[in-house]
Amino acid sequence: MPAEPAAPNFAALCSDFYVNQKLGLKLDLPDRREPVLDMFDRLRKEFPRLDRFRRFEGEIALESAENDREFAWIAMRQTSLRSGSVNPTSLDDAYSLHKRILEVAPYFLSISPLDVDYLELIFGFDFETDEPRDEIIFDALYADSPLTSLIDRQQDMLIDVQPSIGVSLSLGGDLQASFEVKSRPRADLPPSDSDPISIFLTVRKLGPIRSLDDMATVFAALCGHAERLAEHRVIPHLVVPIRNAILARP
Repeated sequence: MPAEPAAPNFAALCSDFYVNQKLGLKLDLPDRREPVLDMFDRLRKEFPRLDRFRRFEGEIALESAENDREFAWIAMRQTSLRSGSVNPTSLDDAYSLHKRILEVAPYFLSISPLDVDYLELIFGFDFETDEPRDEIIFDALYADSPLTSLIDRQQDMLIDVQPSIGVSLSLGGDLQASFEVKSRPRADLPPSDSDPISIFLTVRKLGPIRSLDDMATVFAALCGHAERLAEHRVIPHLVVPIRNAILARP
C-alpha cells in the first residue's frame, strides 16, 4: 500500500500549504452563548493552542497565535462551520482537528443529518511573489495554448487570469471537485502587492447524509480524493508550473 503523502512535501513546493474544511448547513446555527462557548471550550481543551477567541462581522472564531507558522483556526457563521490548519506538521495533524469538529459540533449545535447541505475539504497552496501575478499564471498555464493568441504581450496588460474548473467525481453528481487559481482576493476586496498566488483544490460531498455516524466516512472519502487529486493532478499540472514560472523570473 503506498505511503500517505506528508504535508511537509506539499509545503516544500510553496510558501504556505493549508488544509481547510467547511460544513455547510441549510438552517441557521444557534446564536445562544452557551452552546457555542461550550463547544469552543471543549475544543480548546483538546487543542490547547486554540486560545484566542475573536469576533468579526458575521463570524466568531477560535484561533491559535498569529505569529505561529503553524496556524489553526475554527470559525462559525450563520449557516456554516469552518476550520483550517496552516502549514501542519502532517496531513494527519490537520485532519485530527477537522474530524474532532465533525464529532462534537452536531451535539453542541443541534445539527441533524437533514441539515447538512455539504461537506468540503480544501487543499490550498500559496505562492508569495513580487512579480505580476496574472502574468505568472498566464505564462505557466496558457503560454503554449491557443489562448495565447488572444493576448498581444507587447501592448496588453494582463489584469485577470484566474482559471477555475469543476468536475463531478460521481455519476449522481453529489461528489464534486474544483481546481482554482487565484491572483487576488475576493472581488469585493482591492488587490494588494502582498497578496499571494493561491491554488485551491476543493472536494465537496453534497448532503443530506443518512446519519451523523456517516460524517466520519464522508470525511475520510474526501481526504482520499483530495490526496489523490493533489498528487496526480494539482501538484504536477498547477503547483509545479506556477512555481517554475516564478523561479524563471529574472
